[in-house]
Amino acid sequence: MSIAASTSAQSEPLTPEIDQLAITTLRFLAADAVQSANSGHPGLPLGAAPAAWVLWSRHLRHDPTDPRWPDRDRFVLSAGHGSALLYALLHVFGYDLPASELAQFRQLGSRTPGHPEYGLTAGVETTTGPLGQGLANAVGMALAERMLAARCNNEVHESVVDHRTWVLAGDGDLMEGISHEAASLAGRLGLGRLTVIFDDNNITIDGTADLSCRDDALARFAAYGWQTISVEDGNDVAAIDQALTRARENVSTPTFIKLRTTIGCGAPGLEGTSKVHGSPLGAEALAAMRTNFDWPPAAFHVPEAVRAATSALAGQAAQVREQWERDHADWIADHPQLAADFPLGRVPGPPETDILTPLTADIATERIATRQASGMALNALAPHYPALVGGSADLAGSTNTGIVGGDVKTGNYGGRTIHFGIREHAMAAVMNGMSVHGGLRPFGSTFLVFADYLRPALRMSALMRQPVIYVFTHDSIYVGEDGPTHQPIEHIESLRLIPGLTVLRPADAAETAQAWDIASRNLAGPTALILSRQSLPTLGDGACGNISTHGFRVVRNRPDAVDVVLAASGSEVSLAVEAADLLADRDIHASVLSVMWRERLHETLLRDPKVLPDLPVVWIEAGIPTGWRAVARDRDAVVGIARFGESGPGPQVAAHLGLTASAIAEAAFSCLDSASAGKQEPAIDC
Repeated sequence: MSIAASTSAQSEPLTPEIDQLAITTLRFLAADAVQSANSGHPGLPLGAAPAAWVLWSRHLRHDPTDPRWPDRDRFVLSAGHGSALLYALLHVFGYDLPASELAQFRQLGSRTPGHPEYGLTAGVETTTGPLGQGLANAVGMALAERMLAARCNNEVHESVVDHRTWVLAGDGDLMEGISHEAASLAGRLGLGRLTVIFDDNNITIDGTADLSCRDDALARFAAYGWQTISVEDGNDVAAIDQALTRARENVSTPTFIKLRTTIGCGAPGLEGTSKVHGSPLGAEALAAMRTNFDWPPAAFHVPEAVRAATSALAGQAAQVREQWERDHADWIADHPQLAADFPLGRVPGPPETDILTPLTADIATERIATRQASGMALNALAPHYPALVGGSADLAGSTNTGIVGGDVKTGNYGGRTIHFGIREHAMAAVMNGMSVHGGLRPFGSTFLVFADYLRPALRMSALMRQPVIYVFTHDSIYVGEDGPTHQPIEHIESLRLIPGLTVLRPADAAETAQAWDIASRNLAGPTALILSRQSLPTLGDGACGNISTHGFRVVRNRPDAVDVVLAASGSEVSLAVEAADLLADRDIHASVLSVMWRERLHETLLRDPKVLPDLPVVWIEAGIPTGWRAVARDRDAVVGIARFGESGPGPQVAAHLGLTASAIAEAAFSCLDSASAGKQEPAIDC
C-alpha cells in the first residue's frame, strides 16, 4: 500500500503519518522542480524537509491568505540555493504559488527563480542567494521587531508587535564572514526572538565541509551569547519539534540549532555526496526514489491528506490573524499618531512638511565640512521623523550620525542609535532586514573607503529597492595623513555603477541639507550621501531646488557672455570657483556648476542637451574619471585622479597629484584652444 493511500482518510491536522507524508511531499516537489528545470539544488531540500515541515506546521505564525500580515513570523531561507524547498512549502501551505509555477522553476518570467527574490513571490521575505546575507537580514528583522515592540506595545495593547524570526542556514552561510558579524551583533543585543537552524550536512560543492572548515559551530555561537541546541537526527520530527519549542521559550537570547542532516536524503546513490548539492537527481535516480517511497509517477503530486492538513492549519492561522487585526484596529484608534509614525508592514516616509530647506539659511554662511552639515540636517530632521533610526560602524563621532533618543541596548530597544560596531558588512545587511520588515527607516554610516566592506549588502539594497540611507564620509584624497589606504579614489564611481542607487555628493552645507531631503523622500531605493572630512565654503546663494530636477545647480555665473563651463562635484566645486578666478584674470569668463547628482544630470542631458550652454565643459572630481567621460562631449575635458593617493596633509596631496585650481584653468584653456582649432581635447587624468 502506498503512503498516500494509507493516510488519505486521516482527519487530524497533524499525526505521525501526516508528518511523514508531508515531508515526502516536500521532497518530491523540490526534486521534481529541479528536474523539470534540469538545473538547481535538490540536496538541501531533500535533507532539510523534515525541519522545514515541523517549523511551518507547528511553530511559524503565518497566514497564506495574507502573506504581508505585519505581525507574521518571518522565515528566511538564508541558504537560498535551496529555493525549491521554499517554493514547495509555499505551494503546500496554500500560498499563491500553483504547481504550474513549480513546473516553471528557474525559467524566465516565473515566480520560482533560482534564488528567492523579494517582491516577486508571495511569502518570500527577502532576496537570498549570496550566502550569509539572509542570516544578517534576519538579524535586522529581529531587531526591527524588538524596536517596534518597544515603541508600539503598552499595557493595554501588549502584543501589537509580537512575532519571531526563523532562519534556515547552511555551511556556506556560516563560513562567510558576514555571519560572524551579524551573529555577534545579535548576541550582544539579546535578540531572543531569533532562531537559526543550521542544516549541518557536512557537504559543500567541493566535497565534505571539513576539507575547509572544522569549526565547532555550537561553541562559536555560544561565545556570541546564543542559546545552542544540537539535534543529531535531521529526520527525528519529535526532536526537531522539541528544539524549536525550546527556542520559542527563550526570549532573552537568540537560539542556534545545529541540525545534523543528510544531503540528498532518499536519493539512491547520491545521498550524502556533493553530487546532489547543485545538480538534478536525473531521471533514473528520481524514478528509483519514487519506487523506494512508493510515490506516484506524476510530477508535483500533493496527496489530499496533506492538502487537508495544511488547509486546517491555514484556517487556524487566519483566526489568529483576524484577531490581531481587530486588536490592531483598536490600537490605531487609541494611538493614531503612533500608528502614523510607525506604519507596521511598510517603510514610513518623511513628514510632508519641508524641514530641511529652511535649515539652509541657518548654515549657509558657515564654512564647515559636509559631514558636519549632514549631522545638523539629520538632527533637524530626526525629531519630525520618529521612524528614522540608525548609527555607524563605530564612527559616529567622525560621521556625525548621532541623534537624540538614546541607544538601542539589550532589553531596552526604545532608543534610536544603533551601535553596529566595526561590522560594515553586517550593518548594511541588518539595515536591509530592518527595511524589508517595515515600520522603521534605517540609516548607517562609515568612511567611504570602507564601502568596499559592505558592497555586497548595498547591492542587495538596490536589488530589493530598499530605501536604506548610507552616509559615507571622508570622501577623497583630502583625508590626507591617513594615506592611500584611507583615500577613496575609485569608490564614488563604483557606487554610481550600481543600478538603482542614488549617489549624492554635496558641495557645501546648503546642498547637504538638500541631499538629506532627497534621501529621506526617496522610497524607491537606497541613497548614498558622499561627504567631506574637510571644511568647505558656502557657494552661491544657497538655493538648491534645481538639483532634484536636473542634478546640478549654478553656483557662479555672469550676466554677460560665458566662455567655458566648469562642472564639479563635492569639494572640487570650490576648487572650480578658484579656477574661475584665475581664468577671469586672463579675461576668460567661466560659469561654475555643482553637480551633486551626476546620474540625474546625465538623464537630463539625454532628454534635453540644451540644459547646458553650448560651450566647452571641464568636468572635475577627485576620483576615477571614467564615468565623467560618458557625460563629456568631444570638446570637453575631464580632470580626475587615476592613481592611488599619498600620505600627507590633504591640500599637499591634492597639489602633488595635480588637482589644483591652476590645473583646472589650464584644462579650460586647452578646451578653448582645441575648440577654436577644431580639435578634440582628450581627458586629463591628474
